Amino acid sequence: MAKSHAMQSNLGVDYVIVYRFATTDKTKAENRFEELVHRLASVGLATEVRNGENHSLLIFCGVASEKHMFGEVYRSRVKDWIHGVRSAEPSRDTQQTLEQDPMVESERLRIIYQLITNPESVGGAGITPKKGEWENVESLFALHDHVYNKQWIMKWSTQWLLTPEDLDDIRNRLGEKIGFYFAFTQSYFTFLLFPAAFGFLAWAFLGYFSSIYAVVCSLWCVVFTEYWKHQEHDLALRWGVRGVSSIEAPRHEFKPAKEITDPITGEKQATFPAVERLQRQLLQVPFTIAAVLMLGTMIATCFGIEIFISEIYSGPLKSVLVFLPTVLLTTGLPLLTGILTTFATKLNDFENFETESQYERALTRKIFVLNFITSYLPVFLTAFVYVPFGSLIVPYLDVFSLTVKPFAENEKQLQAPKLPSQFTINPARLRKQVIYFTVTAQIVNFAMEVIVPYTKRQGFIKIKQIQSARAQKAGGIAPSAAAEDVPEEKEFLARVRSEAELDVYNVYDDLREMVVQYGYLALFSVIWPLVPVSFLINNWVELRADAIKICVEMQRPTPWRADTIGPWLDALSFQSWLGSITMSALVYLF
Repeated sequence: MAKSHAMQSNLGVDYVIVYRFATTDKTKAENRFEELVHRLASVGLATEVRNGENHSLLIFCGVASEKHMFGEVYRSRVKDWIHGVRSAEPSRDTQQTLEQDPMVESERLRIIYQLITNPESVGGAGITPKKGEWENVESLFALHDHVYNKQWIMKWSTQWLLTPEDLDDIRNRLGEKIGFYFAFTQSYFTFLLFPAAFGFLAWAFLGYFSSIYAVVCSLWCVVFTEYWKHQEHDLALRWGVRGVSSIEAPRHEFKPAKEITDPITGEKQATFPAVERLQRQLLQVPFTIAAVLMLGTMIATCFGIEIFISEIYSGPLKSVLVFLPTVLLTTGLPLLTGILTTFATKLNDFENFETESQYERALTRKIFVLNFITSYLPVFLTAFVYVPFGSLIVPYLDVFSLTVKPFAENEKQLQAPKLPSQFTINPARLRKQVIYFTVTAQIVNFAMEVIVPYTKRQGFIKIKQIQSARAQKAGGIAPSAAAEDVPEEKEFLARVRSEAELDVYNVYDDLREMVVQYGYLALFSVIWPLVPVSFLINNWVELRADAIKICVEMQRPTPWRADTIGPWLDALSFQSWLGSITMSALVYLF
């Protein structure tokens, strides 16, 4: 079996383990390190060790023999066949089978990752980074193929649409889970061509809050959601992963209540009662209520302050003070959302799911509730509270006068109109708000996602170089990790140390971003029909930006398999249904 280009450019290294021992007793760290190497050898992996940065070691892992790799591939494919993922039983002559059905790079890396991390009871080494006895194992990652990455970015920057072969290539290198994300974003992008064209015509000839546009957009949302369901099914069959979620290994954190014996195989199976899990899941109800109240109160308060300053306050510094609610939201909302996300994660841990897919599905639903509130509540407040009832509410907003009282010259500048007839609703506020979320916020998000992390990382590297140079001049500096590198490995080790400092990529973050964006189109685009035009342009850039982010700003993702985009499909369906109600209400009101 010929080695891939990535294997050759990475000197035969499949995975790198960063082992940090600075914060642990020396004897304990040494014993754990010896146990780590022994565990890796027991599953057929050869290791070599080099110095890492900041009191760490880099452990390079590779398959000791291709014959052993053939055996692991055979076992993996037999398991797929038993669970119905593969239609035909694999041949025992694995080498001949691989000539007919070649092993792609993502399959190789996934099998090796499972050898390292799966429990010993199912044939793995049981290495779980940052957990339990392996707290010194800081990270585990495969190395990028930088030559391919450069070609990938150059190719995508010069073509308008991704071909099925491009998606296959992503799947072959990064796994089906990331392949499904790019396939979804590509399908969403191409489907946006129709609402973008129709939205432009509606904006030019039908105006805002057009009933015709609302009907067409709602139908488009339904058609797109149903199309993606079929597309997802076709891709799962094309990539040979239909039903793959049924063969996951148990989570390391799963705590079984008891063990039962399988009546057919006689194997011991760890189980957790469904009734007990359901009782734990009922805690989601008070959590959701608390999240709605806490986030809703903060957003509504900042909304009221913003209305008071922009519509009522007439004192000095008004043009500056109007940004006060934005400052409060940008500082307080992420903090509160972070606290609630942490609580949601702990609640998810408490629910004790057997597999990673079950765990991710449940956590995604909880996170979606938080994202729904923070993303859409401001627009809902403007559309269904401020515009229809603003003249009734504004007289009571002088309670927020305390926020700007130090700047006012007299009480008159803080007084709200006493009668509803004295206050005029600003009808353009809602449209400006939608434009902000669908244009300005998308640009800001792109900068925060791609440009800021790159700039920050380059800045840290420069600062580190300056500090190192100053320390060398002062004398007494400890030798750097690269001081003992042999010349033929120097460039390679510098690249590995750089990749070890990168963040871990989570494809669900990008999926969440796309689903939230889709929600603005499904729920509020009737307010400003150019929303799909903005998203069409943004998503062409987003596809390329995400490729750059994966190649440059993130460690190479573990190539997990999947046969769906998971619970985000349910979120799309929910938003399509809610959008038909929301846009009907907006057309009726305006």
